[in-house]
Amino acid sequence: MNTMYQFKLPDLGEGIHEAEIVHWQVKEGDTVTINQTLLEVQTDKALVEIPAPVAGTIKEIRVEEGTTAHLGDVLVAIQPESKSAYSPAPDDSSSVVSATAKVGLAGPGQRVLAAPAVRKMALRLGISLHRVPGSGPNGRVLPSDVRTFAEQQAAPQSPSQPTYAPPNLRPPNQPPPTPALSQPKSSPEPPRQPPEQSEAEPLSSLRRRIAERLDEAWRIPHVTSFAEVDVARLVKLRRQLKDVAAEQNVSLTYLPFIIKAVVQTLKVYPDFNARLDTEQQQIVRHRHYHIGIATAIPEGLLVPVIRHADQASLRQLAQELTRLTELARDRKLSADELSGSTFSITNFGSAGGEQGTPIINPPEVAILGCGRIEPKPVVVKGKVKVRPVLPLSLSFDHRLLDGVAAAQFLTHLKTLLNKPKRLMLDL
Repeated sequence: MNTMYQFKLPDLGEGIHEAEIVHWQVKEGDTVTINQTLLEVQTDKALVEIPAPVAGTIKEIRVEEGTTAHLGDVLVAIQPESKSAYSPAPDDSSSVVSATAKVGLAGPGQRVLAAPAVRKMALRLGISLHRVPGSGPNGRVLPSDVRTFAEQQAAPQSPSQPTYAPPNLRPPNQPPPTPALSQPKSSPEPPRQPPEQSEAEPLSSLRRRIAERLDEAWRIPHVTSFAEVDVARLVKLRRQLKDVAAEQNVSLTYLPFIIKAVVQTLKVYPDFNARLDTEQQQIVRHRHYHIGIATAIPEGLLVPVIRHADQASLRQLAQELTRLTELARDRKLSADELSGSTFSITNFGSAGGEQGTPIINPPEVAILGCGRIEPKPVVVKGKVKVRPVLPLSLSFDHRLLDGVAAAQFLTHLKTLLNKPKRLMLDL
């Protein structure tokens, strides 16, 4: 009999030491081939498919969906097809354990198994997933489970039957009770307060990574400068190009224009496209322009990277933005697509935000925030006119940059956005 293959969580790179088991695509007893996908795991950056290292039979799945595995933990035991396929050292811990399906509620302190869309649905309906019985594999809560639970909660309760009150009988010759007006009034009972309730849910691997990154970022002395720019010409230019782009199946937002303007500004002010090396006591100025784009997903925030943004056309930037956004929502971004940025942009205007103080993405030294474009009164040639205005906020590392440099950066950026024809040579 061939020796059992104990397959452990492999090194996923980028300093990742743990991953959440999202979905097993095989079950015990299945036969798999080399490189067939065994399971999907969710790291702090992406959803990763892990292939089978050998061909054989799944004998024992060691880690259930919804739990976290650490680097080196055994995920599954595989019986290889032949001895030549794999010859590891003998392992006595290869007994077969039958898989069981768990249906019901998650226990105290356990993470509820549910897809991001299901969690979003429950949050919108104000429902705690810990109260919803899951009918999916291993007790996973499905969309139908949430809808059924919501319907049950919304269903009118049957009216309670009136409580029978016996007549007020008194023994013969007993005088009637004192009239109510002569009796002292008792203090009304205070209204009963509903019990206080709380629930705890373990942080996902993505949220833990976000917390770690923000803790690292907050050690940077942040300063934020604000500006507003009249973008009437930019709005007109985008309107002219939008239909042409749509004919090529390209969704043209304002963000590609902003990226182009930012790259040109970084070339004029290279200290914003740099990192501060405190160990070597030096400034490292990058000659490449990898722009990180903060992207919100139901589980948190990812920052996919447009590499060599200075070499991309306006159409290519729009296409890359669409591609990266779709991959981010599906948690299928690669490690390369989530690392190496030299300057970041966060567009909170797309969610309706007006102003904000963005937090620097280490090891970068600055980040640009873009608010929602709104009509505002603007003085144009001595007259007040209503024009579309874009709010900007630039957070920078005060150890390397100061307010004067930030003001110059924003002034140059405003000029490019106010007169976008200057961008046309680089489009």
